[in-house]
Amino acid sequence: MEIANSFFNLGYLDSLSYKKSFIHRLDPRIKTIVTLTFVVTVVSFPQKELSGLLSFFIYPVFIIALAEIPLGFILKKLVIVSPFVLMVAIFNPFLDKTPVMELYGITITTGWISFLSIIVKFILTISAALLLIATTSFVGICEGLSRMRVPEVFVVQLMLLYRYIFVLVEEALRMVRARDSRSFGKKGRGIKTFINLAGILLVRTIHRADRIYSAMLSRGYSGTIPQKRTHRIRTKEVFYLIIWVGLFILFRKYNLSLAIGQLF
Repeated sequence: MEIANSFFNLGYLDSLSYKKSFIHRLDPRIKTIVTLTFVVTVVSFPQKELSGLLSFFIYPVFIIALAEIPLGFILKKLVIVSPFVLMVAIFNPFLDKTPVMELYGITITTGWISFLSIIVKFILTISAALLLIATTSFVGICEGLSRMRVPEVFVVQLMLLYRYIFVLVEEALRMVRARDSRSFGKKGRGIKTFINLAGILLVRTIHRADRIYSAMLSRGYSGTIPQKRTHRIRTKEVFYLIIWVGLFILFRKYNLSLAIGQLF
């Protein structure tokens, strides 16, 4: 039940997208372009750049405040994914020991700077992606991509992947629950048990996919998924796009956080 509750809590992101704030009412295409620009700009910083990234926290803070997205929920999701990033960045302080500065008698090396830079980039990019889903919904993002002339095959694959990953996990949880109910408290956790469950899950997935595809064909599926919602790009949304893209370029070109620090 703990696994089930943790996984299906992902659907809470979609429920957040039904709010009526200014950010929620924006065209999905505008929000997608702004988020992609934000991610590309953040990732384009050099590996050992840290202070220049701090200015970009304005964007997620703005979205969280204006769209009324629970900060705690976003932080929990970042913590869940953080071990993967830590495994990538943890070796930098040991491989690059070139001293940069001393802070209260502690020598700061370029390895620690690059380590913190990777962590900050991770926080900024993942939070931006989560906020995009929380203010648009995954289906809304796919609709926006379709209207942006992204290949229909790619968009349909994204929609089906997001929709049926819940079905796949539900099937896996049902199998685990059935095993637990028949093991009388003796839970097998070896590699043999895992292989057996994975093989059974693969067979069930193939059969379920055949049934789903047959059901889609019987309902008139022809390779495209009809879109119910219609969006029009308004003047204020164009200004929203121009302002944020302009700010991202400004933050990338000039280190505003360093300039403000030197000023004070």
